[in-house]
Amino acid sequence: MKPFDLHLMRHGPPLRAGLMLGHHDEPAAPGAHHTLVEHAEDLGAAEVVSSDLSRASDGARAIADARALPLSIDPRWRELDFGEWDGKASAALDPRQLKDFWSDPDAYPPPDGERWSDLLGRVGNAIADLDRPAIVVSHAGAIRAAVSVLTGLDHRAVWAFDLPYGALLSIRVWRGEGSEPASGQIVGLRT
Repeated sequence: MKPFDLHLMRHGPPLRAGLMLGHHDEPAAPGAHHTLVEHAEDLGAAEVVSSDLSRASDGARAIADARALPLSIDPRWRELDFGEWDGKASAALDPRQLKDFWSDPDAYPPPDGERWSDLLGRVGNAIADLDRPAIVVSHAGAIRAAVSVLTGLDHRAVWAFDLPYGALLSIRVWRGEGSEPASGQIVGLRT
């Protein structure tokens, strides 16, 4: 199968920045979508896909409208579920629990939250359903999970690079044969 480009965009700044925003539907700050629309101007894409959370889907809708592209909302592109930590500042959390989570998010997920491997699974399934150039507006965790799924990098490697609000990461995706997973190569990063 012919490779295609997957353009992963992190949503614009949320209304209240500095919080552990997972599945909490925090809206975007006023004017947060301008950078997304600007970054999407020269991308060859056949569709726009978005997380169902408004801080991402509102920006995706602005891109789809500006580019006259179809928009699909897919909850598999949501951020990691931070469980009891969702909506809280990291300074308000137990520092030991937070340290354990950052060192091994599979063994130490947030209380009542999602494991890193579960995020990898749902994002991997979302990628498997794509087969043409797409712009995906999502969240830092889901974008890092996509990079991990497509390149084989572990959580430490993908959490090591900065992914600011409005960032665009482009990956060329090759479909696997039969039951083999897709693979990818990073071809661009714009912040």
